[in-house]
Amino acid sequence: MYALTENAPYAGKEAEAFRQVDTQCPFCSVQCKIRLTRKDEPSRSRYGAYTVEGIPNAASEGRLCVKGMNAHQHVMSSERLLYPLVRKNGKLERASWEEALALVHEQFVSIGKQHGPDAIGLYGSGSLTNEAAYLLGKFARIGIGTKYIDYNGRFCMSAAASAGNKSFGIDRGLTCTLADIPKASCIILAGTNIAECQPTLMPYYTKAKENGATIIVIDPRVTATAEIADIHLQIRPGTDAALANGLLHVVQSEGLLDQSFIAQRTNGFEELERHIAAVDIEEVARLTGLESVSIREAAIAFAKAETGILFTARGVEQQTDGHVAVRNYINLVLALGKIGKPGCGYGAVTGQSNGQGGREHGQKSDQLPGYRSIEDERDRAFIADIWGVEPSDIPRKGVSAYEMMELVEQRAIRSLFVMCSNPVVSNPNADLVERGLKGLDFLVVADLFLSETARMADVVLPVTAYLENDGTMTNLEGRVLLRESKLTPPGETRHDWSILSELAAMLGKKRFFDYDSAEDIFNELRHASRGGVADYYGITYERLRREGGVYWPCPSLAPKSGTGLLFTGSFAHPDGRAIFLPVESRQPQEVPDEQYPLTLTNGRVLSHYLTGVQTRRSPSLAARSVDNFVEMHPRTASKYRIEDGDRVEVRSRRGSFSVRCKITAAIKEDTLFVPMHWGGMQNVNKATSPELDPNCKMPGFKTATVSIRAIK
Repeated sequence: MYALTENAPYAGKEAEAFRQVDTQCPFCSVQCKIRLTRKDEPSRSRYGAYTVEGIPNAASEGRLCVKGMNAHQHVMSSERLLYPLVRKNGKLERASWEEALALVHEQFVSIGKQHGPDAIGLYGSGSLTNEAAYLLGKFARIGIGTKYIDYNGRFCMSAAASAGNKSFGIDRGLTCTLADIPKASCIILAGTNIAECQPTLMPYYTKAKENGATIIVIDPRVTATAEIADIHLQIRPGTDAALANGLLHVVQSEGLLDQSFIAQRTNGFEELERHIAAVDIEEVARLTGLESVSIREAAIAFAKAETGILFTARGVEQQTDGHVAVRNYINLVLALGKIGKPGCGYGAVTGQSNGQGGREHGQKSDQLPGYRSIEDERDRAFIADIWGVEPSDIPRKGVSAYEMMELVEQRAIRSLFVMCSNPVVSNPNADLVERGLKGLDFLVVADLFLSETARMADVVLPVTAYLENDGTMTNLEGRVLLRESKLTPPGETRHDWSILSELAAMLGKKRFFDYDSAEDIFNELRHASRGGVADYYGITYERLRREGGVYWPCPSLAPKSGTGLLFTGSFAHPDGRAIFLPVESRQPQEVPDEQYPLTLTNGRVLSHYLTGVQTRRSPSLAARSVDNFVEMHPRTASKYRIEDGDRVEVRSRRGSFSVRCKITAAIKEDTLFVPMHWGGMQNVNKATSPELDPNCKMPGFKTATVSIRAIK
């Protein structure tokens, strides 16, 4: 096995040159600004040799959470990959860039000739900059000529993205701004634990409460977010569509609909009206595990509030009916006219750092830059002109992230290039994914660390970290931000975009990938997005430096242009109207039975991010959550003769994992909760369901049925 480097980056002379850096947190979608300063006094630990403070900005207002305060630690870890690795005689060994890239080139050419370009897949990340995400999509289509590209953001935002596009004609995480939150008289937080996932946003909600707002939280757990709620609907996982029907039925029966807004700005309400009139509120209560009186209380509070915002996140979206569940919550917002004005709106709280921008510019299987459709002939012609190719040179759409893993396991995809992602941990049905990756002819991984996926690779390419790599990110409210660094990349690390450019040149495509900087790529992205749904044309690095951030859509170069609050006059459909959709109430995709009597749901904890590849390399963060765990109710634990701290096996129809038990009354009796940040035998995704939402291909992470037993 490859031995970790003995010399950590930013030690010795490198550290002396590193005095102060203004940067941006690499973790969640808030994208807090950070100032990192080296202390003058000596320190035994390189991690303690720096002070960290937040820089005032429009999103976090200068706040930092524990992850942001310690984000620099993983960059300075002795486990950083500082040079390429190539597998020789079964082991990863140090290699030169020339050797590593020559092998990648040789294998891509050989596999392409033998099996066709679609035998090569690319797997991206919602943590890439906009520039890298754009270039990865271009590299797949023009550098390789494959239709198979998707990314881990498929598991983050696809349900809300597809729902927003269908309902509004546009997908931007928040239709309002963060500044609208304190203006709301009532806020619904459905399946989102802001306090642990985006903690620097909590003051917006406490300010709203100070202003008299009612907070409604919909979650099967009593989270830190639920603790601030005036109304907590402790829902059964997977029944959000039914709950939304119940809320709609109440506001209709109470005569609280905004008939004027419905008539002037929406289509399709007549069918929805008939549908919700027939809803049985007691049946909704039975399906959701709630009391009908609580559903009624929440509905009336939201409807009667002068202003209101409804937010969803993974708890709602990571279902096999996530698309329609989100649409049903949007139905509620539209039916009450709570959108397009201050203090109102719908928002999907993005998870990954660039989950918003990462899905806009071409690394999704069905998209071209600017949120254009890869199947639309006009969109294809526009991008072909920007790239200097024929429309026929651009492949058609591929498949979603998990479907790519199925093709890998079936050996339809023979080689995979993974950039800054860890699919062997993050995908559902992880055992199948692991089998597939092991069976590849050739696996390339570009990353900061030797992740679980990188350990399986034939070639590992070391990339620069957030402190070293320039680029733009788009935060959860659609604000494009510039992250710059003056630090010299350590060791032999290279920028992800430069790796793609060099590989493209080796493949004979240099003229399409001739860039000197991230800004060069962004300027091409601007033109490629022009006139598209996600229009970045009016955004430049100069503007971002001067203004601190710019909302998209931004078609104009004029100062202070950009659209914060959406839909003030019309929606993005051609007729300017939003669209209602009747949604059936349904059971979760898996219903507990005698063999698998409990429902497993998953999520995040405060100290970790995604699969923990970065946060576990931060001593301060890793120490807060060393191992994975399962939360279960005391009565459930008693039933299965499990005590707090016991090691247990959780098993589903797909597989099993083993973790410690944490007994808490803060979860429903029939539900188990396990964080998603660990691999190996602690990987919750060994048990999660690979069944996909038919509309957006989101896996049903949140409602696997399982059994549990103590391991004595």
